[in-house]
Amino acid sequence: MTERKEFRDLAEPDAARDAIASLDLSPEPESVPLSEARGRVLAERVDAGIDVPGFDRASMDGYAVRARDTFGADEADPVALDLVGAVHAGEPPEVTVDPGTCAEVSTGAVMPDGADAVVMVERTDERPTEGGEPDRIAFRTSVAPGDHVMAAGADIAAGARALGPGTRLTPREIGLLSALGVDEVPVRGRPTVGIVSTGDELVRPGDDLDPSRGEIYDVNSTTIAAGVTEAGGEPVLYPHAGDDYAEMERLLREAADECDLVLSSGSTSASAVDVIYRVIEERGDLLLHGVAVKPGKPMLIGRLDRADGGESAYVGLPGYPVSALTIFRTFVAPAIREAAGLPEPRTATVEGRMAVRERYAEGRLRLMPVGLLDLGDDAAADGAAADGPAGDSTAPIVYPVDKGSGATTSLVEADGVVAVDPDTEYLEAGEPVTVRLFSPDVRPPTLLGVGEDDPAVNRLLDRIESPRYLPVGSREGYRRLRDGVPDVAVTAGPTDRDVDDVVLGGWNREWGLVVPAGNPEDVEGLADLLDRDLRFVNRPTGTGLRRSLDDALAELADERSAARGDLTERIDGYGLTLRAFESPVRRVLDGDADAGLGLRETAERLGCGFVPLGDQRVAVRAAADRVGREAVASLATELDDDGIADLIAGLAGYSA
Repeated sequence: MTERKEFRDLAEPDAARDAIASLDLSPEPESVPLSEARGRVLAERVDAGIDVPGFDRASMDGYAVRARDTFGADEADPVALDLVGAVHAGEPPEVTVDPGTCAEVSTGAVMPDGADAVVMVERTDERPTEGGEPDRIAFRTSVAPGDHVMAAGADIAAGARALGPGTRLTPREIGLLSALGVDEVPVRGRPTVGIVSTGDELVRPGDDLDPSRGEIYDVNSTTIAAGVTEAGGEPVLYPHAGDDYAEMERLLREAADECDLVLSSGSTSASAVDVIYRVIEERGDLLLHGVAVKPGKPMLIGRLDRADGGESAYVGLPGYPVSALTIFRTFVAPAIREAAGLPEPRTATVEGRMAVRERYAEGRLRLMPVGLLDLGDDAAADGAAADGPAGDSTAPIVYPVDKGSGATTSLVEADGVVAVDPDTEYLEAGEPVTVRLFSPDVRPPTLLGVGEDDPAVNRLLDRIESPRYLPVGSREGYRRLRDGVPDVAVTAGPTDRDVDDVVLGGWNREWGLVVPAGNPEDVEGLADLLDRDLRFVNRPTGTGLRRSLDDALAELADERSAARGDLTERIDGYGLTLRAFESPVRRVLDGDADAGLGLRETAERLGCGFVPLGDQRVAVRAAADRVGREAVASLATELDDDGIADLIAGLAGYSA
């Protein structure tokens, strides 16, 4: 008489989860063509290899001008310039905008040489001339350098962190990768899951069924296969196995040799004819038999030996379809998703609360891109609910994300949209809103950071699970930290703002002037930019590098008994700024500038010369009411002495 396997000492659900967590389901990373990357998960960080856009382009229809030529123009006293030609989108410019001239441009067109701004066509008048003289255009407004121009790299700049490891590739991310020219991406492998249905009574759908023999169609194979696909795995269906020990052993061993995980359904109960638990005990390692859950008590967890000497994970599901699917969804699907790097699913809409006051009064329906940050119980534990936005303190906070319709990165930084009615003048901080997610799989970041862009920050983000970082500059980072939106802000340079924060750690970086290799112009310092005819590329006013530069110029102005403004007017290019830390270096490399504001690390990595001007402190600051959050605590751990040393290792000009 065959010994019966009884269910004794049923395991608690947490024990089953722990047993499954002990199994190794993770496949090796792989590279796939971009056309096949939808739904996959990045295995490593992808940095931008090019500027997007790759050229300075007009952001509206109008006329490309030298901004200084429009100085003083208004409705009562317009300025007229000679029209020298036109530049259309997709065409190389064949004209040059010299002093006193302009060129017609269309949206998306390459800015012609000499021009540094665009005047919209609505603020101009044509003045045709006769006798072969150039037509003249009257300008009824003045513009500043950079107005209505999308500078190269303004969307995303070469060297910037485009997407981080663990990012699931949806059409939004694929669009960004396409804009960067990426045709193959490194992704986490999908766990292969072998599916074996057992039982003499089962018949595959499509085959003839004999109910008189108690036969039923095999529901579990197709149902579980669909669940495996939904969870991010690759199902492999094996032939139906009866209750014969030898055949069952053969199929399970074949599946184990070929798959990361083997799932069977049926033959896990205490019936004398159910033999699968004996296969696992004799050909592997049985970790658990039976779980205290209804439905789904008859469940097996173990490992199967492979021919190569390794092991494959094994889970035996109950035979009843409802029980099998319930156990799969509860215990197995999360493990597959984790191995594939996918988040847990969630509903397609989320109720949240506005983090900041957002004004809007344009009389049109607005689909406002927004990001989410789920503070959960951490915020309440730290007392954030009392001082933060009003409303449900457990609801995710919602913050606007809008970089303009031409910026593909807005899609990656936003989680969904909030529909704002046409008659809404503003959304108040703390006001409840409904966010329509871009997909049901969207999850808020574990940590939201803002502030200075920096090579070490990129490395730091790689060590945090599912962060989001907005490189808005030090000044804007301070402002947003004060408004209570992000968890952390990274700031660089002098600090003189009153923000309730906690410094988690930081590092020093050497800044100065980036010059062509060999320093052909023999640039020695800021004085050369003032006293010689050199072209310069600057950074925006909100960045730490710009703040340090302006402070240095102020000191030089004091030495010369002059106003700082008088000095900046003498620097060719001081008012033209590029957003990312690598962008000025790229301009120098391309021969479009003699010097640019930048870091030693970037200069040396890209093969440029460097003229040092000073050291700058970079600090990672956490909002005081967020330091208890798990993600912030994890970040602080990465910023201890050993973590900082490892973080900046190999970065030229960096020190702790």
